[in-house]
Amino acid sequence: MKTHQSVALLVQARTGSTRLPGKVLKEVAGRPILSWMLERLKNLHSIQTLAVITTEKPEDDGIERLCYKEGVACFRGSENDLLDRHFQAGLHFKAEAVIKVPSDCPLMDPAIVEKAVAIYRHNEFDYVSNLHPASWPDGMDVEVVDMNALETAWKEASKPFQREHCTPFIWDQPERFALCNMWYETGEDLSKTVRLTLDYPEDFQLIEAVMEKWLISSPGDYSLKAILKILKDFPDLTQLNAKYAGSYWTDTFKKDLKTLQS
Repeated sequence: MKTHQSVALLVQARTGSTRLPGKVLKEVAGRPILSWMLERLKNLHSIQTLAVITTEKPEDDGIERLCYKEGVACFRGSENDLLDRHFQAGLHFKAEAVIKVPSDCPLMDPAIVEKAVAIYRHNEFDYVSNLHPASWPDGMDVEVVDMNALETAWKEASKPFQREHCTPFIWDQPERFALCNMWYETGEDLSKTVRLTLDYPEDFQLIEAVMEKWLISSPGDYSLKAILKILKDFPDLTQLNAKYAGSYWTDTFKKDLKTLQS
């Protein structure tokens, strides 16, 4: 049981996206999308620290200023070595486990994070996620990583994609680490049909439309259920970014990831 462990929720964010530069600072209804995301995550009861972890590059000074305005901690580290950035942030905040949620997931349902943390706390898992294999809508990504496992990865991971994507060294070794995957609660697989992640201009168009309708129909309801109702009521929205649905970074590295080889 890890009931009393200190857990830090780390939102990785930067402005240097090649596909959609400055995406986390793009505004919806007069506020940066990262601000909306932090509002969704501020009231989590299962965490001790909420922080944004960004790069040391001057262009990300705006993210630090946003954090100050929102009253959220900010940690700055390596731009491309996300494994190092998460590990160093975990040490900085004296966490015994870290929750990895990318800022690419601005519509993240806090209840999904709470569920993952509860599973982690009440079991002896090194790693809990809803990604391997994926079944939740893309953009509801959560990973809870024990700091001991993260330290092992930090010391031993040598391939560039393992450093850049932070956790594959762990989840691709089920014989070495105790892993748990959370399946979507209805048993459906929405990972290839519902895309709520922010990577392309078309993704922003969908997220902006969903958020604007959410502000009218369900203000304060941060649930995935509320979002899916909007998509059901306005089915044309899913066509905005449909051409990217079901695509993941792991597609590029299938030959390197043994758990993805068929």
